[in-house]
Amino acid sequence: MTTIESTPTVILIAGHWLGAWAWDEVLEHLDAERVRAIAMTLPGLDGSDPERAAKTLDDQAGAVLDVITRAGISEDRPVSIVAHSGANAPVSLVLDRHPELVRRVVWVDSGPVTTGSAFAPDLPEEVEELPLPAFDVLAQQASLEGLSAAVLERFRARSVPEPGPVLRQPVELTNEARREVPTTLVCCSIPSAQVLELARTGHPMFAEVANLEHLEVIDLPTGHWPMWSRPRDLAEAIRSAASQTD
Repeated sequence: MTTIESTPTVILIAGHWLGAWAWDEVLEHLDAERVRAIAMTLPGLDGSDPERAAKTLDDQAGAVLDVITRAGISEDRPVSIVAHSGANAPVSLVLDRHPELVRRVVWVDSGPVTTGSAFAPDLPEEVEELPLPAFDVLAQQASLEGLSAAVLERFRARSVPEPGPVLRQPVELTNEARREVPTTLVCCSIPSAQVLELARTGHPMFAEVANLEHLEVIDLPTGHWPMWSRPRDLAEAIRSAASQTD
């Protein structure tokens, strides 16, 4: 029988160009609520690592599992994982390889990926890394709603280029038990009703959502980076999701 702790452990993983620092404001609110939260930086996004541009999705998934192990997580004491944006690829691999270690996954303006998919399959092999684009270009891909000039300046200053191998590598998934892990979608830049409709019609970005067996949706209207635009509300959504017993 699975034992659920009254104080859950939560691992926070931000998307492309971001490290553990991206969760600082959310962590403050989670700490106040006595939630044991661990923010991590994925391999390839540590600016001090001279070999970071060679990191792969397998390296990233392995690092998540290392954090899980060091946190004392087991099948009897599973963890909740919060994955923002492009963290969905390595976290999908973790769910595929060790679904028994995850009590709930919370996708923040994101969702599980489909097997065989890659973020940028056509990125030329000679491109070693992808820096954060200019904000006018980025805004065409993801909403910057709610981000002040100061936040954007910090984003630019602290961002780390995304490794090319991470962007090109297809995600290979084989374990259907990943779909049984209780799931919360925190929908920010796209309303949940639209996300569910896209899933129903098989849109590549959300098709896997239609296969989830235990799904909760939460609307948190804002841009694509709610950890900066609505940190208190995001922390409460995470706390609520992670505290559920399933």
